[in-house]
Amino acid sequence: MKKALYIAPSAIAVAVMASSLSVGVQAAGFVEDAKVTLGLRNYYFNRNYLNGTDPVIRGERQGQAEGWTQSFILDARSGFTEGTVGFGLDVLGLYSIKLDGNRGAANTQLMPIHDDGQAADQFGRTAVAAKAKISKTELKVGEWFAVLPILRADDGRSLPQTFQGAQLTSNEIDGLTLYGGQFWKNSQRNDASREDMSFTVNGTTHNGDDFNFAGGEYRFNGNNTMVGVWHARLEDVYQQSYVQLTHSQPVGDWVLGANLGYVTGKEEGAAKAGNLDNKVYQGALSAKTGNNTFMVAYQRLSGDTKFMRIDGASGGTLVNDGFTNSYDNPEERSWQVRHDYNFAGLGIPGLTLMNRYVSGSNIHTGGRTDAEEWGRESELAYTIQEGTLKNLSVRWRNSDVRRDVGQDLHENRLIINYPLSIL
Repeated sequence: MKKALYIAPSAIAVAVMASSLSVGVQAAGFVEDAKVTLGLRNYYFNRNYLNGTDPVIRGERQGQAEGWTQSFILDARSGFTEGTVGFGLDVLGLYSIKLDGNRGAANTQLMPIHDDGQAADQFGRTAVAAKAKISKTELKVGEWFAVLPILRADDGRSLPQTFQGAQLTSNEIDGLTLYGGQFWKNSQRNDASREDMSFTVNGTTHNGDDFNFAGGEYRFNGNNTMVGVWHARLEDVYQQSYVQLTHSQPVGDWVLGANLGYVTGKEEGAAKAGNLDNKVYQGALSAKTGNNTFMVAYQRLSGDTKFMRIDGASGGTLVNDGFTNSYDNPEERSWQVRHDYNFAGLGIPGLTLMNRYVSGSNIHTGGRTDAEEWGRESELAYTIQEGTLKNLSVRWRNSDVRRDVGQDLHENRLIINYPLSIL
């Protein structure tokens, strides 16, 4: 049965293409509503390890992790064929070339690393997903860049992470979106292969059977308020539930926002990773006026286990997740202050600046129960607003992290993205 599931996406994709292209009238929406973009991503990464915390790779200390890549991301999404049931096809073509980086690239996660410790010269993969739609309900089967509150693919390096599976999304009731499905393969951001869905805890990786999930989000109050409820199971490893409330409220010249969440997780089925126990209580409050946005956030973990997520997945569900750290250790308590500024207020549209500081304490790790850590992150970004290079963006990310247990680091990233609209 499992093999049939693995083969299904390709079989369905071929069937959809054949049926769509052979029936001209029905295929009208398939072509007319199609969108194709080619993203050019140039990524430079430099991380310096401080205070003697650098890792040892093949017997050599790695004082620095450095790499530079050029990536090509083709995102082709068809419309749906006409008729009661519409069919479509999405293709994601991913390819990255190493411009620079040798053994020092091992911890950049820009490229796959060979057994000799050297970074690959190139890598890539193709993700294909077939889709079918009836009324306001859509079924998608194959591989794609999936972003759900309970499972977020990571797009923080050369190429994005993708998952292979099936997902049903329904919007039949106004304001209510229902989700359900299963993922069975994982292609991490620096890997061309498709591996089992897994969870690593205490240095040991545990493969699950499948990742099953269901959830719903209800938006009301003029779309200013959202309540979300999710549940997921990495079969025989862990189960996790997530409840979220977000709200946005205009008050005079200000817009106030809130993002509150509660996560609970434990072992599931055969409990391959042993007994697991994790809870997260979190909240972020924001205030926007003019070109300034201010935010404060608090995140508290309890239990003996770190925050549970599929290997390689983003920690973006957590309010204190950042470029370099998620502050998701057992029993950790962390708070954040953040400021965003849009330079359009000074006559420079497209230029933005973000600064944040996060402090974590009460960490239970490395034999300690009182470890602390802190991080500072800044991002200066500019997007060209008009002309031949319109939408080309340049981002400079500068970060510092200091820990009682773990690696201290200073990091710079320069990311250039240029999306070309082909169709």
